[in-house]
Amino acid sequence: MTAVVRRDCQLREGSRAFGVDPHGRRRYTLRQSRYDAVAQDISDWAHIAERDGKKLSVLDVGYGVGTLMRHMEAKPHFDNIIVSATDLFANRWIYKKELLYEFFAGDLLNGYPEILSNTYDVVVCEQVLEHLPQLEVALATLARVLKPGGKLVVGVPIFFPPLHLIRRYIVPKFDKIFLPNKSRGHEQAFSQFLILRKLRQNPRLRLVNVRGFRIISGGLLRPLENYRWWWKLNRRIGAFVPAACIEIQAIMEKTLADP
Repeated sequence: MTAVVRRDCQLREGSRAFGVDPHGRRRYTLRQSRYDAVAQDISDWAHIAERDGKKLSVLDVGYGVGTLMRHMEAKPHFDNIIVSATDLFANRWIYKKELLYEFFAGDLLNGYPEILSNTYDVVVCEQVLEHLPQLEVALATLARVLKPGGKLVVGVPIFFPPLHLIRRYIVPKFDKIFLPNKSRGHEQAFSQFLILRKLRQNPRLRLVNVRGFRIISGGLLRPLENYRWWWKLNRRIGAFVPAACIEIQAIMEKTLADP
């Protein structure tokens, strides 16, 4: 490869939005913003652990196509992170399976009995809970496998009240009548208050932060995602008024002892 071609490849690589888009797109896709945010947090926590002579253990619940892994790889302290993951099925297409310390195939609703309690420094459950018919076992499991003092990051789409009730109870009935072949894939519909209340029902979890993403995305505004300032504006508004967004992340900390 000539020096000119190599330099051109490096420029195109560096110009990718968030530095991780596998298709080389330059758009700051607002849907990717959630993963960039938590990956940066994990990198910062890994840096703190490194100063203490430790590695940071992370469990990605709902690994999917490895989107969170792609974002973590791009951060500066990835080498000090030990990543494990779960998903419904194990298949040959798992993204960079060789980088995973452990992979657990199974349903979160079954509680992951093979995972020991108090195992991970960070547990991430991003865009998963809304797909589950019930939450009690899932939330208890996320808290159980987290170490005392560890961070739980939960991301879900939200609706401004009372729209979450319409989405949860009325829209499915409408679909059955008028769109019988349509499947939206979501079993739950949350407002910010509702998801935070459910998380706080575990007395071992303390809210550290909540932040929002995507005030408005797609449609006529999609071209704005070509610009970094639009992404930064959405992040800024989401930090101050998360309930106004269409998705949030809640960061919880597991207390060191029973309250």
